[in-house]
Amino acid sequence: MRPHDMGTLFDQVAARRPHTAVLLDRPFDIAPHLGTAFTVGQLAALVREAAGWLFAAGARPGDRVAVVKRNHYDYDLLACAAIRIGALPALIAGHLPDDTLEILLKRLEPAVLVTDRPVPPHAARRVLSLGEGPFTIDHVRGAPAPPPWRRGDDDPLIVTHTSGTTGVPKLVVHTTTTIIKKLARFESLRLPVVSVRRDDVVANASSYAHGRTFCWTGSVFCLQPRKIVLLSNPATAREVLGAHQPTVLEALPSAYVRWQPLARTRDNPFRRVRLFISTYDAMHPPTMRALLNASRHKRPLWMQGWGQTETGPLTFRFLTRTAARREPTARDLGRPVPVTTRLRVVDPLTFKPVPRGTPGLVLARTATRCVGYVGEQDRWQAKLAGRWWNTGDLAVRTRSGKVLLLDREVDTVPGMSCLEVEDVVEDRLPEVVECVVLGATGRPPLPVVVTADGLLDPARWWSAVADLPPLSSPRVLTWDDVPRTATGKVRRLELLTRLVGPAETHGTGRWT
Repeated sequence: MRPHDMGTLFDQVAARRPHTAVLLDRPFDIAPHLGTAFTVGQLAALVREAAGWLFAAGARPGDRVAVVKRNHYDYDLLACAAIRIGALPALIAGHLPDDTLEILLKRLEPAVLVTDRPVPPHAARRVLSLGEGPFTIDHVRGAPAPPPWRRGDDDPLIVTHTSGTTGVPKLVVHTTTTIIKKLARFESLRLPVVSVRRDDVVANASSYAHGRTFCWTGSVFCLQPRKIVLLSNPATAREVLGAHQPTVLEALPSAYVRWQPLARTRDNPFRRVRLFISTYDAMHPPTMRALLNASRHKRPLWMQGWGQTETGPLTFRFLTRTAARREPTARDLGRPVPVTTRLRVVDPLTFKPVPRGTPGLVLARTATRCVGYVGEQDRWQAKLAGRWWNTGDLAVRTRSGKVLLLDREVDTVPGMSCLEVEDVVEDRLPEVVECVVLGATGRPPLPVVVTADGLLDPARWWSAVADLPPLSSPRVLTWDDVPRTATGKVRRLELLTRLVGPAETHGTGRWT
């Protein structure tokens, strides 16, 4: 089966009578009474029911439906429900501060807002509360859904937002063509080794407000694995994944980082994993090694994808245990996705292509590029260079065609790669959960080191960095001390401001 209409996806899959069981780490926020175990047919019924709620709340074809709530997979169910009635779902992470949320809602002007947090009455024409409020989901339960609405392949299908590491997230618009026909359909192909099989137990621990899991939904359910396990919180991995040991596991890079101690335990829940998948961010080698070594599969693979919310995946690579053991840094992002993607590295000032092996700004030409930013179309237009998309990343293209990532342009430090230094530190100091190198003009780069207890031996630190570019004395923090996005990425500029006050960075940030 190949995905097409996301509004009726679960109905189509259920009609094929799949054997797939869907298991959760906690009940859905939209249906807490239904427990944690579902068939695909039951998910289809829940999507139909939710479509009735949204219609009863006033959403109509062409309207925008915003969803702002705690992290869980029912984000994607609500998105399918909105699509089913012809509305445009806009998924917004529930952790965002009030002022940021207010900006995004002003740009969206939603007809209906589904939320579990207090919002001002003017946030939408109708606020549908998942908790207490004047108009709650209990007021619309049982409302009938209209017949499914059919939209054009190039009409807006879904709005999700970027991570927002440098400020207010951008609201990214994708169509059925860009995110389903060109991406989810490709991922739903049955390919040897790397595709989901019918006997697989597939687990995902993600930020479900982001576009990756919506695309993943369009492919994995069509492949009909034996089980799909959905984690709303990485902290539930020991219990839930221990009970339903995955053979294919996709998770946020930040989740994998936090699972390293768990991976080293004798009864770790990753013992049966044959394929690890990571997207969103570059993975540091010590993390990949820890998870690959935790698997007892004979030849486990790590598939790493690099891309953006706006573009989908741009490059991919595979690592075995041996390859991960030899890998000194995470800069190697592999090669462009075949058929759909071309990459070009250019001079940031002239935009003229640079020779292979020369650092420059990465431009992408891909069939999976988004069609706009809600409320900021001029910003979207400014990132276009003809038919090429400016990623805002600095990298080197090797003679063999691989992409070696240096840094985001906004985070750059002249004469070094922050990402490479972070890799080396984490490789040499196992007690370091995460290292983040921050650059500001007029001072040496500042390393921020995350450890479990907020402590670090100074002698071990200076020995580990003796052959690296000059750095300031490290600031040692715990995981919760670091400001993060919904996907666990470090908000670098906010962290820099917290630690040293307002500072001018080396990068321009023109293409963030």
